[in-house]
Amino acid sequence: MNPQRRQFLKRATVAAAVMSLPGRSGGEQSRLFPGFQTRRVITSGAEINLVTAGSGPPLLLLHGFPESHVSWHKIAPRLAERFTVVAPDLRGYGDSSKPPDGENHANYSKRAMVLDQIEMMRTMGFDRFAVAGHDRGGRVAWRLAVEHPEAATQVAVLDIVPDHNSSVTREFATAYFHWFFLIQPAPFPEQLIAANPEAFLRRFLPASYIAPEALADYLRCFRDPLTIHAACEDYRAGATIDLVHARETRGRRLKCPLLVLWGERSTIARLYDVRKVWREQAPDIRGKAMPAGHHLAEELPEQTLAELSGFLRS
Repeated sequence: MNPQRRQFLKRATVAAAVMSLPGRSGGEQSRLFPGFQTRRVITSGAEINLVTAGSGPPLLLLHGFPESHVSWHKIAPRLAERFTVVAPDLRGYGDSSKPPDGENHANYSKRAMVLDQIEMMRTMGFDRFAVAGHDRGGRVAWRLAVEHPEAATQVAVLDIVPDHNSSVTREFATAYFHWFFLIQPAPFPEQLIAANPEAFLRRFLPASYIAPEALADYLRCFRDPLTIHAACEDYRAGATIDLVHARETRGRRLKCPLLVLWGERSTIARLYDVRKVWREQAPDIRGKAMPAGHHLAEELPEQTLAELSGFLRS
């Protein structure tokens, strides 16, 4: 590890210690998830923060970048009327722990994130469960179903495609500029983001439909230098070790039913034939474009809830 990076992480550790004082995960989350219990589950590689409520079949909800479990706040309480909802912060995000990088960023690989979810759900008494994931959480959901088919009963992915592979056109590079920025060696992107985390977050989280209290909680978490570093590590893993794992499982198709939802105004709708891409991954697939952008559960909560509920009850 180069001296500059070591110094940055040392400062980050001190900052995290200050920010982990009592009240770190309190107020806003409790108001956003009335009736939910907050828990922390220790896995073999991380300590996962989550909220849970409800009864019935278990349903795991996985958030995307640069958010946390809070991204499900508009629909999770309604889902909890029919399901046992478990909404965690992925390792590195929200109030979950921030493990060391690992060799070749392996501790932030989707495989490592999947193992957290498998172990966490088993700790809560669930060996089999449905899973819905948005954005990066959709990649985790997909890899979970590919590598642990015995665990996934149904999978829903929101506004994501399974592979990183694409020709890098000007449109692609412009839309996904952060992919190329976040994978730069530490601490370069971390330092730039830390200089103004609110400006960085607002680039990805439109104020027109992201609730102010949700945005406040995302910003609370992203003011932690360790969260910034972990988010960068997530993308560094996506450009390295995740590709290795993808090659190892290439050709495997999902064995469970798959729901694919995407925004008709989102980037992937412009760059991909979304239904065709996913049809190559699963024999039992249903899906549709929604009149929205990227954040379906926050922009179109009622319609997203209806689609998820109908699929999960089928």
